[in-house]
This record gives sequence, structure tokens and C-alpha cells, in this order.
Amino acid sequence: MDNSSGAAGERAAAEYLEGEGCEILAQNYRSRFGEIDLIVRDGRYLVFVEVKTRKPGAKVGPLEAVSPAKRRRIVRTALMYLRGGAVRLQPRFDVVAVSFAEGGAASVRHLKNAFGGEGLF
Repeated sequence: MDNSSGAAGERAAAEYLEGEGCEILAQNYRSRFGEIDLIVRDGRYLVFVEVKTRKPGAKVGPLEAVSPAKRRRIVRTALMYLRGGAVRLQPRFDVVAVSFAEGGAASVRHLKNAFGGEGLF
């Protein structure tokens, strides 16, 4: 997947989440541990979102594409964000899967609470 497809997927995910009432707090947040695609506020939750852009019929699903090593990096990066004294909300880790049809229309699937930090360290 090229960078332009990934960026388009992140834009589609952000638009979808905003349409669901979420507030985008950060995009492509980076720390020394890694990057989080989107950080959003969803009611009482501070949500760290990994966006996976897939071609229709991809063999590996979005959740499977987030390896234990990637989950570890996301959780560590989230801890860095939280240490900054950002927002005092319940953290949650979601995956948003975006696929584009031949005509360019985006299909979005939101997996809430897709993973946590248990057993990663």
C-alpha cells in the first residue's frame, strides 16, 4: 500500500469518526516509540486509533495486520501522550479499517476497543 493510499485512508477514517461525533485531537502523533494515526475524544474516552487501509478482498484483515509489536509501539506512544497531561479520559485502542472500491468510494469499519495493553510487555 503506498503512502497516498494510507493518507487517503486516514482522511476517510477521520471524516467517519467526526461524523460519529468524535473530536479529532491529533493526527500522526509521534513519539520515540512510534506513531499513532489518530487520537480522538469519543465521549468519556480518549481513543488511540490505528488506521488500516486495505484493498477489497485483502487476505489479511485489519486487526490481524496490527501485530503484537505494533500494538506495543502504539501503547507506549499513547503512554507518552498521556504523560503530557493531555486529557483525563478513559483510554481506548481502536482500529479503523478503510477499503476503497474501484470507483474510489470508501468503506469504513470501526473496531472499538480492538486491543489493550495486557500481555504486551
